[in-house]
Amino acid sequence: MIEQADTFNTMTSSGRSIAGRVAAVHAQLFAHTPADADEEHSLARLLDEVDRLVSLGLDPFEQDDDPIHITGSAIVIGRRGTVLLEHRRLGMWLQPGGHVDAGEMPWEAALREAAEETGLDVAHHGGSPYLVHVDVHAGGRGHTHLDLRYLLDGADDDPHPPPEESQAVAWFDWPAAVERAGDPRLSALLGRLAR
Repeated sequence: MIEQADTFNTMTSSGRSIAGRVAAVHAQLFAHTPADADEEHSLARLLDEVDRLVSLGLDPFEQDDDPIHITGSAIVIGRRGTVLLEHRRLGMWLQPGGHVDAGEMPWEAALREAAEETGLDVAHHGGSPYLVHVDVHAGGRGHTHLDLRYLLDGADDDPHPPPEESQAVAWFDWPAAVERAGDPRLSALLGRLAR
């Protein structure tokens, strides 16, 4: 049990302990109101899985510790609507996002991934992280993603992703984004945001 506690309180290269990162995420989750029964179920599952991982002395942000882990993604909005990209492995149109790097917070991962995957200048909506949705879903390679989705403002430029990222990335007006999104829960979220 001491080893688990030591792992849980280990400082990352960023100077953040796993315990501190988990506490910050818990604070966001407890302040968040789910929009529907699907999101309520995802929120409950996320909290249960984080508790399970922590009780095992695992880092819930680290994809190599367990196939179930926290990810961060972005709903990028602007004057032109919202940005979607065609996921190269899944072949679906989704929001930008991905795994959390060592020592990173999920909202930092969302910001980094959105910039990397779209080539756009992005910033947290209102200047600070705004958790807009919680979703638990199957990821690639047998992973389950405990996805925290943040609202970001994006420059209204045309996306220009680097060569190693999906080149199928574009702004969509809200009705087109709702129709194009490859996941029904993402479509529902975009529909709510459009209103």
